Amino acid sequence: MSTSSTESHIVPIQRTIAVLGNPNVGKTTLFNRIAGIRAKTSNFPGTTQEARVAHVKLKTKREEIESVLIDLPGIYSLHLDLSESKVCAQVLDGTSAPAGEQAQVPGTLLVVIDATNLMRNLAIVGESLAKRLPTVVAVNMIDAAQRRGIHIDPNKLAECLGCPVVLCSARTGEGVDELIAKLAQAKVSDRSAPTDQAGIERWAEDVYAAVSMPSDEHGGFRDDTLTDRLDRAFTHPILGVLSFVAIMTGLFWMIFKLAAIPMDWIDLWFGSVGGWVGSHIPQGAIHDLMVDGVIAGVGGTVIFLPQICLLFFLLALLEGTGYLARAAFVIDRALRPFGMSGHAFVPLLSSHACAIPGIMAARAIPDKRDRLATILVAPFMSCTARIPVYVLLTTILFPERPLFQAYAFTMCYALGIAAGLFTSLLFRRTILRGKSRPMALELPSYRIPDLKSAFLLTLDRGMIFLKKAGTMILAISIVLWWLGAYPHSAPTDAADDLRAQAESIVDADESESLYSQADSLDMRNSAANSFLGRLGTAFQPIFAPLGYDRQLTVGVLASFAAREVFVSTMAVQVAGSDDVDDDSVLDSIAYATNDDGSRIFTYGTSWSLLFFYVLASLCLPTLVVTAKEAGGWKWAMLQLGWMSLLAYVSAFAAYQIIIMAGGT
Repeated sequence: MSTSSTESHIVPIQRTIAVLGNPNVGKTTLFNRIAGIRAKTSNFPGTTQEARVAHVKLKTKREEIESVLIDLPGIYSLHLDLSESKVCAQVLDGTSAPAGEQAQVPGTLLVVIDATNLMRNLAIVGESLAKRLPTVVAVNMIDAAQRRGIHIDPNKLAECLGCPVVLCSARTGEGVDELIAKLAQAKVSDRSAPTDQAGIERWAEDVYAAVSMPSDEHGGFRDDTLTDRLDRAFTHPILGVLSFVAIMTGLFWMIFKLAAIPMDWIDLWFGSVGGWVGSHIPQGAIHDLMVDGVIAGVGGTVIFLPQICLLFFLLALLEGTGYLARAAFVIDRALRPFGMSGHAFVPLLSSHACAIPGIMAARAIPDKRDRLATILVAPFMSCTARIPVYVLLTTILFPERPLFQAYAFTMCYALGIAAGLFTSLLFRRTILRGKSRPMALELPSYRIPDLKSAFLLTLDRGMIFLKKAGTMILAISIVLWWLGAYPHSAPTDAADDLRAQAESIVDADESESLYSQADSLDMRNSAANSFLGRLGTAFQPIFAPLGYDRQLTVGVLASFAAREVFVSTMAVQVAGSDDVDDDSVLDSIAYATNDDGSRIFTYGTSWSLLFFYVLASLCLPTLVVTAKEAGGWKWAMLQLGWMSLLAYVSAFAAYQIIIMAGGT
């Protein structure tokens, strides 16, 4: 006799859950709360639109639902003529999905709305319900709404919409467990929603009137006078600019101050790894490849990671407070005359750490022409990779004069920004001609930023930087190592003579000095006769009007792969060493002479180099990302050609003016 069990069996079910909502409603924070670190970032095929994707399991009493959670771009409407709106509509229709995922109609739609701005958000709910998909509405930021005296009746709202409604706070986690349970049980709404825009807007007004009730003793919503005062200050034509300058100064101070410690740790770690690997691999090509190519190449990239991550973390915190939207509003006034909008603010700001994440951040700019202009000018912003070059040249130009060094350093940043604005103005009136789209910007409520979301964003962006930039830099470093190491050159007669003298000298210090001079001569000879050195000899006539000799030409050519290799390349070329942390090596670079005995870094040449490195597009990974984000290599080649031309002309003018003025 058989018996039946009343126990429930867990049945795995696969379902796609699309997360939709307006910008600044805490949608991504809620996504991170549910998905955690299981999420990854993917692009939609053929677009620069980005989505976070996570595979999660939603458990009920009877089922375990294996779900694919897709965080769609923030939009105000599915019907706007914007790429992000089109992507969202295609996902809901089942015709598009992030890379690596299967395109299919979502099994559930999670619509996230802001409890403090309910009526404005209800329009996207109406458009979503018209899709006739199983839907759950998450009324987020309920804690902020309650502080402002806004009370929302979730049962009444669920009755009006015909779908489950959950009041929640993604920041604190309130209501998230209930939301997950509702997602597992979602069904198609039993109410019909209007399909025309006018009907949706009336619908939103009626629903808002039915469910939103004031809760203060006077029967009205409490005024947030602090918010009003902050908005008046942050968006004021003068106070807003001063506030922006102060906040950005503090942000960059923190980036350079706080990142110094982990950068030193990374530098020491890679130095230790290089020493350990070098001691365990016999001398030869493999030894040099691993130590000078692979480890040095990876270390040269990873050392900037703390600054990149800290920048994204601080920007995420600022965005979480609601300030960045106010800053974009202020900067919009300054950028409009040059053909860009306030949407370019974050990409250009990010480019001061590295142009790669800055160019990637331009995805959020809705207007195509504005987006292309921002991508093309982003590399003009002085990134951290330029800093070693700026330090070397300003020290050579103003030795023992730190105040003048600081002025010159500041000039480099100002010159880059000015060149970017000029380029945007030129392109927007020629190849990118067209009227800019007005910046539609909704100022979000001020709130306490979510540290977990900021951390997850930082982790995600850091990994993207390492994957897209680190691998490319590694390949470039290996190629540069090979070009600089081969073909091998025999010891020079002068070096052999010095070694012979050293063998006959009793004094150990003097003998060691002669051996060191001999090694330096051989290294310089090898550098001159290597493939890289021969390239310098071949291209030197092109750079001669700028005051560059063969060795400087080699440094510049190497910098087209990655500008941060200039100092180390020059150390090998002119000082016979690549230990750029050794003060004596830096002194050797500063006072190095060329083949005829004259100084390489003259006053005119140093100014010429400074102009060149501020303006030139000396970064192959940036060109690769530009081609990907702008939609083709023609834009990357335009960027390379224009920046190189501007850099060459400016460097030529600086050098020739100094020479004509009687300088050297």
